[in-house]
Amino acid sequence: MKTTIEIADDLFERVQRLAREQKTTFRALTETGLRMVLSGRQRRRLQKASALVTYGKGGLSEEFKDSNWERIRTEIYRGRGA
Repeated sequence: MKTTIEIADDLFERVQRLAREQKTTFRALTETGLRMVLSGRQRRRLQKASALVTYGKGGLSEEFKDSNWERIRTEIYRGRGA
């Protein structure tokens, strides 16, 4: 798909220079960068979700130590449409 984006001149120049050095294209570097951003966000979202509660002797994480069940349940289902 073709699209047009506006980016800072210095960023464009740096990417063009890197593309020449790595014998690749601006498009390839842009796609790689966008995939990395999306992957990183997904990973952080999963880490955040798994950090809500601890198991074993630890009990609840600090964020939820003094919370009622309603707040804990709300956080468990946040973003899941339930």
